[in-house]
Amino acid sequence: MKKSLLKTYLLVAVCLVIVFSAYYTGYKVGIEKGPSLGISVINNDLIAAGLTGSSTVDMAPFWETWKTLQSNFVGKKGQPDNQDKIWGAVKGLASAYGDPYTIFMPPVEAKSFNESINGDFEGVGMEVGIKDGIVTVIAPLKGTPAFKAGMMPGDKIITINGTSTRDMSVDDAVKLIRGKKGTEVKLSVYREGKSEAIEKIIVRDTITIPTVDTEKKGDIFVIHLYNFYAKSSDLFKDALKEFVDSGSNRLVLDLRGNPGGYLDAAVNIASWFLPIGETVVTEKGNTAYGEKVHRSLGYNIFSDKLKMTILIDGGSASASEILSGALRDHGLAKLVGTKSFGKGSVQEVLNISADTTLKVTVARWYTPNNYSISESGLIPDFEVKMTEEDRLKGRDPQLDKAIDVVKNMK
Repeated sequence: MKKSLLKTYLLVAVCLVIVFSAYYTGYKVGIEKGPSLGISVINNDLIAAGLTGSSTVDMAPFWETWKTLQSNFVGKKGQPDNQDKIWGAVKGLASAYGDPYTIFMPPVEAKSFNESINGDFEGVGMEVGIKDGIVTVIAPLKGTPAFKAGMMPGDKIITINGTSTRDMSVDDAVKLIRGKKGTEVKLSVYREGKSEAIEKIIVRDTITIPTVDTEKKGDIFVIHLYNFYAKSSDLFKDALKEFVDSGSNRLVLDLRGNPGGYLDAAVNIASWFLPIGETVVTEKGNTAYGEKVHRSLGYNIFSDKLKMTILIDGGSASASEILSGALRDHGLAKLVGTKSFGKGSVQEVLNISADTTLKVTVARWYTPNNYSISESGLIPDFEVKMTEEDRLKGRDPQLDKAIDVVKNMK
């Protein structure tokens, strides 16, 4: 994910002009001027909004809805102020693109989002996304309330505290699930293989995002990597040093339940295994965005004696899929487990103002062999399922298989 001050400036014009242009230049879009509501305009340049030419935009329903709500609405909390109405309008603009990962975040949501990717926050500790139009658990983070409550990758969240998630955005779902430490959230969950919904009551806590664990299984070294956030690259480097110092040449990299994070972290980690200049992942966007190839930085400390397997499952998403796809396509690793999540799109995080944020999908990811991650996720070379009974009894057939595969590599 990237931040860009230049794009921040341009997006202020694009987002706000679409909402306000009718009031000041209604004759240009073929409608009457909007009502005088005491709102100052930041920019009324229709060129910035892409509304010139033969196309017209009818803003009358917007202003008529504004007036009708202002005159008639009665609710428990009364009327929202004008600024909150504008935040709602801009959120609607973002949602009109039909992409669950393109969202506008007003100040409260923006603060929460930034906390979630930079450190500690209060909640239940799981990543969620939209899968087949349904709010779906990508992965619970190890050691968190969600993990301890038995939430699993692929769980479909049907209700949150009794509120249906039908047509709910990821952003709105996260707002309902998060809350202060010590409070409860009740989830109704559909899980494949179960005939009835599962009810989960989870007590929120302060969530510290885990990053890396290591262990030895005989002569096999195992690195469990839980995310690709700011500190992940340095911590992974420390784990690799442990691996080298162990004297083993057989490595299992466990990316199960790793929901991803920063693209730079995935490229940096891949660079420990790939020669300089080798393709890690390719971004393909629209005509203006073009195609961007991210290449190995060439740390490449391992010889061809390295034997590696990578564990993936339905909770392996985003940067996890980039790293797994790159190392498999270059013939450096075999994948073991179950199909990955399929989060194959690129989001840029842009500062729209000092306290608001836009997360926008700008491209799709393709592995070095030109495989689209977003189409169906990564299919493992060795499919091994993990059952609920396995979890309850402390068995890990996926890790066992990964160890067996790497042991027998020539």
